[in-house]
Amino acid sequence: MTTPYPPQKETADGAIDEYEKFCDLVAGLTPEQWDAPTRCEGWAVRDVAGHVFGVAVDITDRASGQRSADDQAAAYRGLKPAALAEDLRGKARALRGPFAGMSERSWTSPGPMGYRRGESVLLLLQDTYVHADDIRAALGLPSDRGPGLAATVDFVRFALERRGADPARFVLEGVGTVEVGEGGPEVHGDPLDFVLVGTGRKDPAACGLDTVPNIYG
Repeated sequence: MTTPYPPQKETADGAIDEYEKFCDLVAGLTPEQWDAPTRCEGWAVRDVAGHVFGVAVDITDRASGQRSADDQAAAYRGLKPAALAEDLRGKARALRGPFAGMSERSWTSPGPMGYRRGESVLLLLQDTYVHADDIRAALGLPSDRGPGLAATVDFVRFALERRGADPARFVLEGVGTVEVGEGGPEVHGDPLDFVLVGTGRKDPAACGLDTVPNIYG
């Protein structure tokens, strides 16, 4: 029997765990930190958090894909850090059961935004992880190199293949070999650099990963 992609329990638990970490990150931020600019053009920390919260709202309201990231950020940027974190934590915990309890048929069936449902949960994990890193970078905090990084690497790999990127073998420290397609050059690098380049947050030439295109552009 073939395990459906992505693996359901690991991905479902990972998505909720990233939400929990995000809530821990933002709950105690000061007003100055809340207003700090980030590497997301035109967004302060409060906008990044508003977008992440808005994604969770749209999922629970069965309205995924109906608002842009900018719409979500604008709708919730006025929330206070502690209030946003508390509400987001509740929504995340309510999603754990539905995510983990999907049948295999549902997990692999078409979902919002052109992804299968399981792939959409992995996208959610990636989105939460990367935006948490946007906030950490803005505040001078170290990146989280826990399980969320490896899962995010896997989403970037999947998205590159989906976009028809040129084949390549990425040997990433602490993660292992990540293959995009079959064959291609072998490139050694850091997994976080791979994610930041692949999501348009870092110049490929700066980290020797010039074969990684931006999965969003």
